[in-house]
Amino acid sequence: MDLAGLDVALGTVSQYDSTSAVSSTSLAYTVGVEMLDKSMELNQTLSDGMVKMMENSVTPYLGGNIDTYV
Repeated sequence: MDLAGLDVALGTVSQYDSTSAVSSTSLAYTVGVEMLDKSMELNQTLSDGMVKMMENSVTPYLGGNIDTYV
């Protein structure tokens, strides 16, 4: 979780103080949605990395040497 996401999550939690009329179920729902969002972002990043790795494995020799002539 990056700092911006943490600030948003903490801001969400701070909105629900003990005197608030909002139920703890609503807080749990909000936190759950934020965690799901972060999980989806992580999965997208990992899948992008896997696709790039698979693309590189098709031509592993590409970019391995530099031919120079004088």
